Amino acid sequence: MRRSRPAVPQPGRYNSGMKTIVILISGRGSNMQAIVEAGLPVAAVIADRADAAGLAWAKSYGIATEVIEHGDFVVREDFDAALARAIDRHAPDLVVLAGFMRILTPEFVRRYQGRLLNIHPSLLPAFPGLHTHRRALEEGVKVHGCSVHFVTPELDHGPIVIQAAVPVRPGDTEEVLAARVLRQEHRIYPLALRWFFADRLVIDNGVVRVSGDDTRQSLFPEE
Repeated sequence: MRRSRPAVPQPGRYNSGMKTIVILISGRGSNMQAIVEAGLPVAAVIADRADAAGLAWAKSYGIATEVIEHGDFVVREDFDAALARAIDRHAPDLVVLAGFMRILTPEFVRRYQGRLLNIHPSLLPAFPGLHTHRRALEEGVKVHGCSVHFVTPELDHGPIVIQAAVPVRPGDTEEVLAARVLRQEHRIYPLALRWFFADRLVIDNGVVRVSGDDTRQSLFPEE
């Protein structure tokens, strides 16, 4: 999905009390783009691959970028340690995974506990892991979607902040369904980050609640 560039592309425009985000990507980073274009305060973008297309996009917006090449590390813990050092140089308040295709070690996750968010292309807890759209079609589900959640050591099972649902239509292919879900990802991820920066997220017994009467944690494409 191609996105138009805002007239004044300044990532720090959103008033977050000088709080900042570091975004981790592995590819084109379309959710990264949605976050930046929403005016949220992105301090840096870090990729685990030098050929991640999102790096050039971030640089064009004047955002600091860095590569921690996962292939340079034999031991996963060593990669995570190097990644953490790169993140901490920017001292972010929030670390955001945006298509970051590495399974993080429990030690890394605990280091950023409560300030590490991810978006997953399914209605969790359904279809954790990879190939979510293919699996949804194979299972014949009638509703699919995406979830923003806090990251925990258990893969794709952290407390859910917000979800958006889309219909699964007759004749859908994996690509068509993925594109429909991606539009909703771009909608809900910036919203979840704004809630975080406004201190509106409360986790109670593993369940996220959002303070405020205007809150809706489940969204649908027709709304």
